[in-house]
Amino acid sequence: MTTSSSILSTTENLPRVLIVKPPAAMAVLGDRFVASTKFEILKAFESPLPLPEFLANHSDSVSAVIAPLAAPVTADLIRLLPNLRLVVTTSAGVDHVDLVECRRRGISVANAGSSFSEDVADTAVGLLIDVFRRISAANRFVKQRFWPLKGDYPLGSKLGRKRIGTVGLGSIGSKIATRLEPFGCQISYSSRNQKPCVPYHYYMDVEEMAANSDALIICCELNEKTVHLINKDVLSALGKQGVIVNVARGAIIDEDGEMLERR
Repeated sequence: MTTSSSILSTTENLPRVLIVKPPAAMAVLGDRFVASTKFEILKAFESPLPLPEFLANHSDSVSAVIAPLAAPVTADLIRLLPNLRLVVTTSAGVDHVDLVECRRRGISVANAGSSFSEDVADTAVGLLIDVFRRISAANRFVKQRFWPLKGDYPLGSKLGRKRIGTVGLGSIGSKIATRLEPFGCQISYSSRNQKPCVPYHYYMDVEEMAANSDALIICCELNEKTVHLINKDVLSALGKQGVIVNVARGAIIDEDGEMLERR
């Protein structure tokens, strides 16, 4: 017969995983998102204590952290966890994790990999169709009862045969390109290196690609080289009729006032 004391003892021997703020999936799945018999979950977000006080009682026992975007893993947090060995993000991006400090401490970092690539690619193409066909804009036009006052809403344009440039051709970018091929789009891409055995035109320079595109889809990682990669020069090259769909991090686009005014 299993006693309550033996269950408690077993739980105390499990590796402890810290969650500072709940990942979005927990709103749908609840505790099933992290249900396991192989580790114990510490939910800091359920404690009324400030995080440093909460960790004062648990810091030595935490061996892993689940890190959604809303809970950056900073050097300060890492220093509070002397036995931390693993950081797991719930996204493909890891820009909210202090990689330098993790490397210094020998802490492994794992991301979501290609888990969401199919969904993000679907979303990117859906947004592109929406903008070119003006579906959402036309829907707002009708709901605001402008039709009787202003007449027909301006026609949209087809996605077929459009020149689409993808900024990044990794797991997400390649799936976007595959989805655009049946539309007859002319696909090009820009990335750190030219991909072998890829049929799409490669541009080393994003501005040059923008000048030869009707739309850009941003699907690269955010790092020190891609911050504000899409700047006013790229937008000027794309032109006032150009379209940008960003399914990556917002900071890749330089959204200052001058740039928006030029658009």
